[in-house]
Amino acid sequence: MSEKAYRAMKQAGAANIVIGIVAVLTGIVCGILLIVHGGRLLKNKSDLTF
Repeated sequence: MSEKAYRAMKQAGAANIVIGIVAVLTGIVCGILLIVHGGRLLKNKSDLTF
């Protein structure tokens, strides 16, 4: 009985680590994309007319 509980905890811990890594990588990619597109907007802001 005890082994099932430890196996379940091990799987839950591994899943949490994987989800955490994916979340961090997603955040980094989104940040890089925001910086790149913001730089493009600033570069081309003189071309804007309203």
